[in-house]
Amino acid sequence: MANLESAIDSAFWDQSISSPRTLDGSAKSVPDEPFPLDGARASKALRIQQLSFLRNGFPLGIIPSISPPSQKDLGSFSLQTLLLRPSTSNWWLGLIGQFRPKKLISAIKTELQSADELELPVFRDAAKHFLDKSLYSVALATQLSLSPSTSLLWSTERQGEKKGYRNNFKIYHQLPDHDITLDAAWPELFMDRKGKYWEVPESISLDMSSLPSDSGLQYHFGIHKNSGHPQAFNALDGEAPSALMPGLCAKAAFSYQKSKDIWRRKETKEDLIIKTDKGSYWRPSYDVRLREPHAAISGIIGGTCAAWFGKGSKNVESQSEDNIPTTNNKRSPLSADFFGSACYTFQHGQFRKLYGDLTRVDARLDLSSLSSFAKRIFKSSSANKSLSSPRLNLIFQQQVAGPIVFRVDSKLLLDSKAGKLGPHIEDVIYSLSYSLRLLRSGKVVAWYSPKRKEGMIELRLFEF
Repeated sequence: MANLESAIDSAFWDQSISSPRTLDGSAKSVPDEPFPLDGARASKALRIQQLSFLRNGFPLGIIPSISPPSQKDLGSFSLQTLLLRPSTSNWWLGLIGQFRPKKLISAIKTELQSADELELPVFRDAAKHFLDKSLYSVALATQLSLSPSTSLLWSTERQGEKKGYRNNFKIYHQLPDHDITLDAAWPELFMDRKGKYWEVPESISLDMSSLPSDSGLQYHFGIHKNSGHPQAFNALDGEAPSALMPGLCAKAAFSYQKSKDIWRRKETKEDLIIKTDKGSYWRPSYDVRLREPHAAISGIIGGTCAAWFGKGSKNVESQSEDNIPTTNNKRSPLSADFFGSACYTFQHGQFRKLYGDLTRVDARLDLSSLSSFAKRIFKSSSANKSLSSPRLNLIFQQQVAGPIVFRVDSKLLLDSKAGKLGPHIEDVIYSLSYSLRLLRSGKVVAWYSPKRKEGMIELRLFEF
């Protein structure tokens, strides 16, 4: 089924979204906004771990990605590789390098075309363009396992065309039924529902979340602090989300999730063992989570409550260094709300044959804020327009050949928009994946977002 946990995760500051804007391959989603597409959620594997695996299947270990740069002459196309990865039984260190070739190629081409004769000084001047620091970006990360249940992660990166470093520090501790995470970043990169990026100078989160249980009950507690005013990362202006403004927030959320099979064809020994004239051989599914055809319905309901502390908790209104208003949104010091999602899933095929053995559709209806939806029904002027409209998330997956699957994630806003009547597409992501049987439920995914004009290649484990 589609990922229903997005409903509760979207209320906090620690939900990661895949993004090639950073060398660690992710940004955070802005809390209290419509749930992101399932295909946009970041991989559970760290970017260095992904590159360590992916370089075995790419020439020279170089992995391409696409993301608009801050300087247009650099070009959107970039190449990443893992330069260094020493490790021991409980520690590793990794160094990632990134190169944007467009500016270099254009500069050398201009240099050669403007020369009357191709002499040694011309080639010497052309070679100097390789020393342009804006072409290169590097990231250094290390992880230390303090115990089987506790690990520490630190990373820093420097974008060639930008000043300063991006730092991240995380401590992860696993209890029998809970996860505890301390996450600090300076600065932290967030992405809002419009695909715009915001850079918060300092972001610190302490979260405790329960693990999924058979009862379907799940809860999440967190304390978050923002310091400094958010700056638009890829836009000249715009109104910053109120959740990113300075302040301290304590938040709690709970959810109850339930699923029911309408029908399901269980996997049998006959499916796993194929008999031929030459003998029998074992043929498991390319992905253990896609091995059983079925139709199912599922749903999740939950609620959140939050308390903001700080001078800006009542009325968030700040200005940037250029005296341009950053946001005029009101942020209540105390708030509570409910959310919910309902999903229908249909899968044909067991995803083990070479052709025509997987067609899957997931349709999920999301309601991010019950209070905003109720205010809209009663035509209240205080209703949050971005949260009051239901959204329909559609996921379509089709086997192309063998382990290769084409997938489309789309989000439909069930509301009218200026110039558009009725439901319309708010976001879409296209992807092509190659499932790896040896990982049971792992795949290499190449995705592209037309809205963000971004794309990258990732390794994803136990995800749809």
